[in-house]
Amino acid sequence: MTKRIILYLTGTLLISFMVEGQELDYGSGYHTVIRDNPAISGSEGDAVLKLSYMNHYPGRNFNLQSFFLSYDSFFPVLHGGVGAYLSNDYLGGIINDLRGGFSYSYHLQADRDIFINAGLGASFLHRGLNFQNVILPDQIDPIYGISLPSAEVVDIRGHTVFDVSTGVMLYAGRYFCGLSISHLTQPDLTGNGSDTERLKRKYLASIAGTFMIGNKQELLITPVITGEIQDGRIKGGAGGAFSLSLFSVNAFITTGTGGDLNLRTGFTLMKGTTGIFYSYTFNISSENDLLPFSLMHQAGLSICLFNVDKRKTIKTIKFPIL
Repeated sequence: MTKRIILYLTGTLLISFMVEGQELDYGSGYHTVIRDNPAISGSEGDAVLKLSYMNHYPGRNFNLQSFFLSYDSFFPVLHGGVGAYLSNDYLGGIINDLRGGFSYSYHLQADRDIFINAGLGASFLHRGLNFQNVILPDQIDPIYGISLPSAEVVDIRGHTVFDVSTGVMLYAGRYFCGLSISHLTQPDLTGNGSDTERLKRKYLASIAGTFMIGNKQELLITPVITGEIQDGRIKGGAGGAFSLSLFSVNAFITTGTGGDLNLRTGFTLMKGTTGIFYSYTFNISSENDLLPFSLMHQAGLSICLFNVDKRKTIKTIKFPIL
């Protein structure tokens, strides 16, 4: 009984770390970045379908899982890209966040090697709650263990909110950068009108470049720097991707105001129009020593639905596979 109580309390603490800022943080990676920056939509040119599965704190039996599905493509008739995504964050059997959204990005060629994307996204978020297996404080008896029922009244109703995001991307030669603002409406996740439960605006910035190395320029190196601010919390990261032919490896390190230092590394293998990717995030150091070594596993699939060479008319951005 004591182990069960400790497991529940520890799981609750870890959920609070993962949902810092009231939402789950997927970390770095362009496979899910369309959720934060709608200007990314259609930047790869061809229609691309991405599927991701994330397991948070693997091996700890906290049952924290995420599923992410996205589609985006460039449409010449719209002078830009259109994207859509659907995600489901299953947090320990207690919280279930279902999110879906659409985005449009206008692509402007300002000069021969300068391109500007301006995007706008709209989404919904439904938070469902399940307290069937939750142990409340007044149910715990120091002698007899857990006693039922609880005297506390818990609101188990789900709540759906509407959200808006915007962003820009600038591509100039071998360099590109992006800036986005999420949660412009600052939606209330609980519906009780409390400012503490509102999703605070998130500001995300990134800058990267692409460099070809070797006599035949067969090695592609892409360094990346990112920064994020939300509700007074600051998080930054730096890393890069190394691509050779069909294979790519990457590493990305992040830190923030909480003092945690995390490393994410992985690989991507492309074959024709299909690619598979895997990444592993682990904690190097933690200020409070509560975070486990293994933070997240992510595996996924990327499929190009039709291979139309739009690069003859537009110049697409090849994002680092992080």
